[in-house]
Amino acid sequence: MNTGSRIPGFYRLPPEARRAALLERTPLEAADLPDLDASSLGIERAGIMVENVVGTLALPLGVAVNLQINGQDVLVPMAVEEPSVVAAVSNMARLVRKAGGFQASADDGIMLGQVQITDCLDIDAAVATLEAETETLCALGDTCHPRLLARGGGMRGATVRRLTYDEPGEPAEEMLVFQFRLDCVDAMGANMVNTVAERLAPRIEDLVEGNVRLRILSNLASERLAHASCAIPVALLASADAPGSGPEVAEGIASAYRFAWADPWRAATHNKGVLNGIDAVAVATGNDWRAIEAGAHAWAARSGQYRSLTTWKVNNGVLYGNIDVPMQVGTVGGPIANHPGVRANLKMLGNPRARELAQLIAAVGLAQNLGALRALATEGIQRGHMRMHARNIAIQAGADASEVRDVVQAMCGERDWSEARARQALAELRA
Repeated sequence: MNTGSRIPGFYRLPPEARRAALLERTPLEAADLPDLDASSLGIERAGIMVENVVGTLALPLGVAVNLQINGQDVLVPMAVEEPSVVAAVSNMARLVRKAGGFQASADDGIMLGQVQITDCLDIDAAVATLEAETETLCALGDTCHPRLLARGGGMRGATVRRLTYDEPGEPAEEMLVFQFRLDCVDAMGANMVNTVAERLAPRIEDLVEGNVRLRILSNLASERLAHASCAIPVALLASADAPGSGPEVAEGIASAYRFAWADPWRAATHNKGVLNGIDAVAVATGNDWRAIEAGAHAWAARSGQYRSLTTWKVNNGVLYGNIDVPMQVGTVGGPIANHPGVRANLKMLGNPRARELAQLIAAVGLAQNLGALRALATEGIQRGHMRMHARNIAIQAGADASEVRDVVQAMCGERDWSEARARQALAELRA
C-alpha cells in the first residue's frame, strides 16, 4: 500500500479516481466506499441516534492531501460546506512538507467534571472537609467505570474551588465547586464524566452542610490540549500567483497574527478560520464540534481578553507557527459505532487513538489558519475564496456538471462573480 499523502493533481481527478487513490493509499477497502455516501446513514439508523427524525442531511466530504505530521503522511477526511477550506489545508500542507511537515503532540485524555455546592453554613469547614475526603471521593468515582480503569484511565485527583458571584446590582453569593479530573483515554468522555459527577453528588452533600446543585462536565478541556507547530523558511512563502517576496509575505502573516492578538474583533474572525479546519475533521470523525468550539473560544479568552488561538512569528529568516487548543475528541463511543460514514473516515485515517486524532486536528487547524493569513497578506481573502465559490454560483445560474468549469473560467477571468455574469457566460457557452 502506498501511504503517501502527496497526490499531485488530486483536485483535478473525477470523484471515482479520487476514491481509487484512497484504496491505494489508506486502509479503506472497496467494500467501505459505499459508506462514504450520504445514503449510508439511513433514516432508521438516524432515528436511533437522535429524536424526531424526518430525514438526514448530507455535507460534502473532501479529503485533504499532502499532510505530513511527525514524519508520517496522512490523508484527512473533512466534512464541510464552505468552499476553499479543503483546498487551503491541502495547499498549505504541500508548502509545509517542504520544510519538514508539522510537528504535533497531545495531552492525556483528561476531562474535568464539576459538582456545585451552594448555601454552605460554614464554607471554610466545607472546604477543609472536601479536601480531606478527596482521595476517598476519587476512589468512589473510579467505581463508575471499571472498563475505563482496565484501559488505563480513571480518576486523576480533584480540587476544591471557591467562587464568588458578584454581578453588579445583584446580591453577592459564595459557592464551592468540587472539580475532578477523569482520564477518558480514547473516549470524548462527556457521559463518563457526568456519570461520575452524579455518583459523587450524594456523598458530597452528606459531607458538607450545603446544597449540591449542578453536576456536569466542563467543556473547557484545559488539561486535554493538542499542540501543533511548523517552521517555514521565508523563501518558501513566495509565489508566482501572489504578490510579495518571501520575507514580505512572512511579515504580513506575522502582522496579521499581532492584529488578532491585540483586537478581539479581529481575533474572532482569525479563530473562525482556524475552526474551519478543526470542525471539518471533527464532523467527519463523528466528534462534538460544538464542544470543541466552546472550549477553544474559552481558551482563547483565558488571559481576560479574547485572543488568537495561533501564533506566527518571524525569526532569523524562518516563519514559526504554533497552536495550542483544547481538543476533546474520541475514537470510541458516541455516533462512531452507529454511523457507517464515520467508521469509514476513521478507517481512512488508520483508526487512530484519540490522542493521535487530536494532534492531527490541531495540525489541520494550523494549516487552515496559515492559508487564510497567507491569502490576506498577499492577494486578499476574497479572490481565492470567490474562485472556489464560483462553482456554486455557476450551478445557481443553471449550469450542469459539464458546463461549470467553463462558466467559472469566464467569471474568474473578469473577476466578476455575480450570478448575472454566470448567466451571461452560460448563455454564451450554449450559443
